[in-house]
Amino acid sequence: MGAIAAVVSMPRLRQRLSPQQLLEGGTLLHAVCTLVIGLVPHFWVALPTMALAGFAWLAVANSLTVSAQFTLPDWVRARGMAIYQMSLMGGSAIGAALWGQVANATGVQTGLVAAAVTALALLPLLRRQRVQTAADADLRPLRLYEPPEPVLAMEPDEGPILAMVEYWIDEADAAAFVQVMQESRRSRLRLGSISWSLFRDTAEPRRWIEYFVDASWVEHLRRLERTTSAEAALREQRLAFHRGSEPPRVTRLVGQSLPK
Repeated sequence: MGAIAAVVSMPRLRQRLSPQQLLEGGTLLHAVCTLVIGLVPHFWVALPTMALAGFAWLAVANSLTVSAQFTLPDWVRARGMAIYQMSLMGGSAIGAALWGQVANATGVQTGLVAAAVTALALLPLLRRQRVQTAADADLRPLRLYEPPEPVLAMEPDEGPILAMVEYWIDEADAAAFVQVMQESRRSRLRLGSISWSLFRDTAEPRRWIEYFVDASWVEHLRRLERTTSAEAALREQRLAFHRGSEPPRVTRLVGQSLPK
């Protein structure tokens, strides 16, 4: 009944509370309800308290699901939601087994109190993780890069492909540039690259090399197609630090199999 009431109330709750507030508030409410049920074993107390716990559970699950739906780009949404559902259901199963063993060893009341106290103790860690919304990133697809035209005849499964981007950065901008490149690393890997790193020339400190690896030629092309408006904005931030007379030089290398 509490979960059903949450479904009816969610539109109004979203108008008043942010997803982060719903997540933190729902977790706190659920922990408090669990604590009350464990400490006050009375039917008429437990009954409304369990309804509140159901309300809190649905509010948290709904907030996480909506966040996952909005923050996953189109090309990976199905796989991302599958991983999310597996994590959610797997976490429920592992939690049930864990606290079931605690209750079996110490008693149901102790198990409920221990679960509630653990949730309250972990709440500060939850606050460090921000729930993203559709407004946090523009995930509309954007044709930012033209497909490269290699001189070599490339097969779709040929690879891996090593891409290198050369930047010229003033010493005064080095620290800020590194911060932007940290986000660039997450972006490259999110779009399908299997490794990423940043190098600085020891002989010419203004010269920086960003490299990332795609598993194959077709994966390299697909990564270019997955570019969104958010990645375009990040690219503009990188280019703002570049001080070369020409745009950053991009080099693509294909891995070669050596005879055994």
